[in-house]
Amino acid sequence: MSSRSEGRSLLDLLGISKPVIQAPMAGVSTPALAAAVSNAGGLGSLGVGAMKAEAARKVIRDTRALTSAPFNINVFCHAPAVADKAVEKAWLNWLSPHFAKYGAAAPEKLGEIYTSFVEDQAMLDVFLEETPAIVSFHFGLPSKDVIRALKNAGIRLLASATNLKEAAAVVDAGVDAVIAQGVEAGGHRGMFDTEAFDEGLGTFALTRLLVQKFDLPVIAAGGIMDGAGIAAALALGAQAAQLGTAFVPCPETSIDEGYRRAILGEPASHTMLTSAISGRLARSMMNRFTELGREAGMPKTPLYPVAYDAGKALHAAAKAQGEFGYGAQWAGQAAALARSLPAAELVATLENELAEAIGRLQPFAS
Repeated sequence: MSSRSEGRSLLDLLGISKPVIQAPMAGVSTPALAAAVSNAGGLGSLGVGAMKAEAARKVIRDTRALTSAPFNINVFCHAPAVADKAVEKAWLNWLSPHFAKYGAAAPEKLGEIYTSFVEDQAMLDVFLEETPAIVSFHFGLPSKDVIRALKNAGIRLLASATNLKEAAAVVDAGVDAVIAQGVEAGGHRGMFDTEAFDEGLGTFALTRLLVQKFDLPVIAAGGIMDGAGIAAALALGAQAAQLGTAFVPCPETSIDEGYRRAILGEPASHTMLTSAISGRLARSMMNRFTELGREAGMPKTPLYPVAYDAGKALHAAAKAQGEFGYGAQWAGQAAALARSLPAAELVATLENELAEAIGRLQPFAS
């Protein structure tokens, strides 16, 4: 059976020539990385969900100074956190001995360090003024009015989904393409409702389900690290693949030396989902913080992104003493396949591997 989404060309829609989309990776991606990917024919991306509006404006302009090609700007659409002082105090008390190991005190209180795009009028104003070619949503969707305003400004829209229900909401919202985020993906699960049961659908199963169910271009994401993985996603009916972990070791990223050592070493062979770092399930390489999340007696985690306030503080305290193991070392399940290549060279390598993979399959298709 042919894909119902084959009638629309995603590459034409996004203005790219290669089916390679670099994941936004907030805190990791840089204008240099996004521009290099876009200049190489893929779609570079920047995560601005952790930024204030004017900082987002700056990275959009900095990226435009490096490329005339389209690039994607990603925002977080999570439900704004509701403060729970008792939960937050218990969490800080539990983390206090770990801060003390590195000669630091736990923060006295925690705050909501990121503003969700669902209530960030300043960020919307920046997008309407700067009109990036593409904006993508993670953790949910903004209001219909916001989506209408962005579309009226000529901006193409993408949104991630982890199951059929979320994908249906994306389709109903009028977004241009859906990102099928499998459970293999590094970083935060894109679930709209963190209280809902997570089916844990893998990239291949989810991609195929969405291709068959919806008349909307599908982008496969999660665990894809090379051209063979891209070929597999395309064979399932996806029109492009989104890769995040594969780009993490690129010299254009902003990762620290501990993260770089980990993703190019043994830790890359071991990942797990944890909510201990940020308050929301995310896939990380196993490190000191993920081990904390497995300890018996761990109290309830404050809501995202409030818990992240403590997580970032603990990482900073430990890092100052030379310990990088409390960082958010996000990585997908196939992270051990990561290569340290400049972004443009990686895109070219992926293109060659894709052609080789398709060539290997041709005898079976004849």
